[in-house]
Amino acid sequence: MDWEGVRELALSFPDTTEHVSWGSAHWRVHNRGFVWERPLRRADLEYLRIAEQPGPVLGARVEDEAVKFALAREDPSVFFTTPHFDGFPAILVHLDRIPDRRLEELAAEAWLAVAPAKLARAWLTEHPD
Repeated sequence: MDWEGVRELALSFPDTTEHVSWGSAHWRVHNRGFVWERPLRRADLEYLRIAEQPGPVLGARVEDEAVKFALAREDPSVFFTTPHFDGFPAILVHLDRIPDRRLEELAAEAWLAVAPAKLARAWLTEHPD
């Protein structure tokens, strides 16, 4: 999926707004970010021991750090983290390596992680699968 696809996916969730910060797009529900474009910074590249951005990277909120670490163990070719996110419930994703269906699930989980409870319950009622 490309960034336009991510945009369409993110905006498909109720009450989602799109913003640009530092030249990167991010999507929020009730002013809480759930997915965003995340170019790697110099410290990230050094930590990962790579010279340059390996392709598009998406940041996504997760329920807690246990989920973050489970995802990174599940498929380290797709999911990863850097010290910048220590103590924060978010995972980084190689956008060009994640299957569309898995990205859709991840975006829904990210949205649910930050959406107000009443809004999340209403969405889950409409999307029971």
